[in-house]
Amino acid sequence: MSAVIPPLLNIRITKEDVALPEKLENLPAAPGVYQHKDKGGKVLYVGKAKNLRNRVRQYFQKSRSLGPRIEQMLSKATDLEVIVTDTEVEALILEANLIKKYRPRYNVSLKDDKSYPYIVITGEPYPRVFITRQVRRDGSRYFGPYTDVKNVRSALKAIRDIFMIRSCNFFIDAEAIGKKKFKVCLDYHIKKCEGPCEGLVTQEKYNAMIDQVASLLRGKTGTLIRSLKGEMELHAAARRYEEAAVIRDRIKGLEAYSERQKAVDLDATDRDIMAFAADGDDACGVIFKLRDGKMVGRQHYYMGNVEGKPEGEILEALLQQYYLDAEDIPSEIVVQTPLDDTGAITRWLGERRGDGVSIVAPEEGEEAKLVRLTKSNARFLLDELKIQKMKRADYVPHPLLALQKDLGLEKVPRRIECFDNSNIQGSDPVASMVVFVDGKPRTGEYRKFKIQSVSGPDDFASMREIVERRYTRVLEEQGELPDLIVVDGGKGQLSSAVEVLQKLGIGSQPVIGLAKRLEEVFLPGRSDPELIAKTSSGLRLLQQIRDEAHRFAITYHRTLRAKRTLQTELDLIDGVGKKRAKELLEAFGSVQGVKFATGEQLEEVVGVKIASKIREYFSTGE
Repeated sequence: MSAVIPPLLNIRITKEDVALPEKLENLPAAPGVYQHKDKGGKVLYVGKAKNLRNRVRQYFQKSRSLGPRIEQMLSKATDLEVIVTDTEVEALILEANLIKKYRPRYNVSLKDDKSYPYIVITGEPYPRVFITRQVRRDGSRYFGPYTDVKNVRSALKAIRDIFMIRSCNFFIDAEAIGKKKFKVCLDYHIKKCEGPCEGLVTQEKYNAMIDQVASLLRGKTGTLIRSLKGEMELHAAARRYEEAAVIRDRIKGLEAYSERQKAVDLDATDRDIMAFAADGDDACGVIFKLRDGKMVGRQHYYMGNVEGKPEGEILEALLQQYYLDAEDIPSEIVVQTPLDDTGAITRWLGERRGDGVSIVAPEEGEEAKLVRLTKSNARFLLDELKIQKMKRADYVPHPLLALQKDLGLEKVPRRIECFDNSNIQGSDPVASMVVFVDGKPRTGEYRKFKIQSVSGPDDFASMREIVERRYTRVLEEQGELPDLIVVDGGKGQLSSAVEVLQKLGIGSQPVIGLAKRLEEVFLPGRSDPELIAKTSSGLRLLQQIRDEAHRFAITYHRTLRAKRTLQTELDLIDGVGKKRAKELLEAFGSVQGVKFATGEQLEEVVGVKIASKIREYFSTGE
């Protein structure tokens, strides 16, 4: 099934379309694929369905709950194209082809899949074997893609060392051989090629060797060695010792190649172990290939558009896109999490393999250990990708881009300043400001405030005071205004901050309020909170910044309260003023230290007379 099937239905969707309910009702209850497109005809999203009518209608229900990313996609979509297929498997294949062709913005996408090298066995009468980055549907067999160039070169070297295959680029067939168009080259004389160009090896024998090369590329070295041993014994029994010696040398080369492959403590079932790691909108999927009980290769793919997507959907996209072009499909695929519906995928892969395929998600045992190993490799590769991105001068962390999109900001909020108030029953009111630059705390620029103009627990007035103090000073010193101001609280605190910013002549400054109770984000001039997905990395960054501001304010408040409480108790002692209290606290560390100090120790600090009064005070208190 390819992406060129003509659409059986094409529905134009607009808000004013009075016939929309009827059109949706008349959709077929059959499997198929649907494409959401924008007004320019660009494909935004491709999906498949067992029942098109039920699935497509979900997008137009008022009570729908599809997530912010899909809601954003629907706000841009104006067309819906529906393609009916005969089976779920056809819908699965068509969806994979359309995603690969159009790379829709709102589907999980595999990145750079066209740039990886393959090993190709050409479809010629006397096939060639070489590395390529271009896949052509010309009857050739492709193995890969190899995401590690070292592995592909190692495999090709092993093939050339073990098998006598031609390295020339000529097209050789019976007609060319009959005309004696070519002559053997040096490879023939040094036993690297059997000379098909002059007809010195039959096409049947040469292609039998090419089939052995294909077995090696599939990782079936154990099976291939056993087969060759049987063939060698037949030649030896028939006293064809030279041919037996050639096969013996081939077996030795294969055994040496096999020894370099890591053995795994499982049975000899062919398996692919598949897992991924995600961070923000990026993910990395890794596939470990096990053949004949040995690890024969590892491939990885970077993915985009994964934020907010369930694990099963990300894994299905990886599996679907990887096996769309894979030459070698094992009998078992081990995954890190169960898929929502494995039926269509297992039937599709079974048809491609010509035998049954099972997909399992183990929770314990050796297979589960291999899944964890695969996932740790994916995490390592994803971290490497992030490090490479961060080295770029124009790098912007994904949470900032997500936050910019969530809040509709014109500019990426690279510098964020957040304010929080703290007081207990109106005592010792303080506030804090923390600064985050590129998503990381800039602790040297943190500020703490004692509330000066407010008496009692008035969060709104306190917010007005600290915002005014902060940005009056910034403007006077011609300092840097932040890209975003965050105030801890709801509409009241936000209104207080906006009022001050307008008073200072910077009313256009981006500012939001973040309420703790429901983690709601409020924007100026809007009564209802902004709808942001709980899974958004932008919202998680806001929560991290708000929590840091709260921690900083609470720490400062506790310090002041403790200091006031301790000094007040010492002040109650006759003859001990603030100066003496400070000396005592510096000498003994706390009021408890003063309380349990000996008379001699106290006398050294404050003299005999005051020391006597301190001892008398604490003994009376007991």
